[in-house]
Amino acid sequence: MKAVVFLFSIPRYAFTQVLGPLFPSLYYGPLSCVQLQELPEPRPLTDHWVKVRTRYAGICGSDVGLVRLHDSPSSSPYTSLPFVFGHENMGILAEVGSAVEGLSVGQRVIADPLLPCPTRDLAQWCEHCQKGHFPRCENVRQGTPGIGFQLGNNWQVGGSWSPYYLAHPFQVFPVPDNVSDENAILVDPFASALHPVLSHLPSDDQTALVIGMGMMGVGTVAALRMSGFKGRLLGVARYPFQAELARHYGADEVIDSQGDVYAAIAQRTGGTLHKPVMGKRVMMGGGAHVVYECVGNDGTLDDALRLARPGGRVMLIGLSAVTSKVDWSFVWLKELTVAGTLCSSTEECLGGRRRAYELILDWMARGELDLSPLLTHRFRLEDYKRALAMSFHKSEHKMVKAVFDFGH
Repeated sequence: MKAVVFLFSIPRYAFTQVLGPLFPSLYYGPLSCVQLQELPEPRPLTDHWVKVRTRYAGICGSDVGLVRLHDSPSSSPYTSLPFVFGHENMGILAEVGSAVEGLSVGQRVIADPLLPCPTRDLAQWCEHCQKGHFPRCENVRQGTPGIGFQLGNNWQVGGSWSPYYLAHPFQVFPVPDNVSDENAILVDPFASALHPVLSHLPSDDQTALVIGMGMMGVGTVAALRMSGFKGRLLGVARYPFQAELARHYGADEVIDSQGDVYAAIAQRTGGTLHKPVMGKRVMMGGGAHVVYECVGNDGTLDDALRLARPGGRVMLIGLSAVTSKVDWSFVWLKELTVAGTLCSSTEECLGGRRRAYELILDWMARGELDLSPLLTHRFRLEDYKRALAMSFHKSEHKMVKAVFDFGH
């Protein structure tokens, strides 16, 4: 089978780092770390594993960031190199281990990509997994699947940018009959927005600000409303089509990022702007109670710290691995809480406690959540270079979420 692989080597990495910014096609060219390779089909690791035939594979912003080598090398101990790309997934069970119960060949499924203690055949789970905080697992280098914290960076289980991948039953969620494939593939990115929202949910008398209206930003808006938040919800978007989607999913107002965002936020939250001796304006006395930063670059991260209210919270949802131009003064000047987020977990929502995937599939099955308008582009796996080229310039193509379509 053919799969898109991250094939790391120092020469490939150095060549692409130096010349990629000048010639972006080199990021997925013949001398890059991204290669389409012929691989053997994976086989279930033990009788407790299943094999999934891919229907859709999402192209996540983190995948694009990795292609462009934006990820910090510090993350490499969490992966097993080389690995097959792709953690967003939806497919059909092709093989079920003899010790697996409750699943059968032919079922439509999605897999939570995380590989925490419950998937690793360990005698003792770490303290975080015992509490249901699976993104914090301490054993991502131990047990049956070996090194790699999730589907898509673990060589043994593979990834969804290939016709087949492996999963443990703990990861697998059957797709209800009345939930479309197009909604099912969007459960994972939505779960990655729902998790930080539920971890830092504002009260109804507070203001939430979402910066960036790509898939994660629009997902964060929808997650806030699905989680019961009834307060003021402001968004910042760069393009009209993004603003339209944000309003559709519940934003009260969307501010044009190419206008004077600082003045707009100050006016709406009772703040005043002051010019320091050097640098950007500083807002005092206003700001959002919770800021969800969904872009992941130095500029928007710096803005998030400046636009948060004193005592407020800043959630880093966009992938911002290594920064050099962020003024962190406001963390202590305003006593901000800054928090990161990874994938999804066991969530507290509307009085219950459930895995994020289960909660989202239930909303979809009841007709309360339809994310299908966010799936805007489909590609064949063989066209991965065109898919990546377009993902580098999403706005030109009005791209929100792109997937590889395996056509089953």
